[in-house]
Amino acid sequence: MSVKVFALKDVPEDEADEVRALLEAHQLTFFETPAGNWGISAPAIWIDDTQHAARARSLIETYQQERMQRVQAEYEQLKQQGRQRTWMDVIRDNPVRFVAYVAVIALVLYFSTKPYLDFGK
Repeated sequence: MSVKVFALKDVPEDEADEVRALLEAHQLTFFETPAGNWGISAPAIWIDDTQHAARARSLIETYQQERMQRVQAEYEQLKQQGRQRTWMDVIRDNPVRFVAYVAVIALVLYFSTKPYLDFGK
């Protein structure tokens, strides 16, 4: 019976590639299930052999701990250099998206509060 060893939902592609390479380097056979056409399925990496599932999970957990430490160190280094991404950087990168989000939020707030504001009239 197959065992799910790594969920791919909301996982960056580089991390998924590194997990695949890790499993291949340790000669663990695996297969993947995709997210499906609408992205509502459970994308994951599965191990066919239940005997190797525990080994695969421990390898992945070790990798994730190392990755977390590496990414946090990179972030701290960028922060010390003053180069970490800020909200203003995100807005500058795509101002149209920012304006569109603000407009949608304003519309939702308007239509959500309009009936209550007109209630007394």
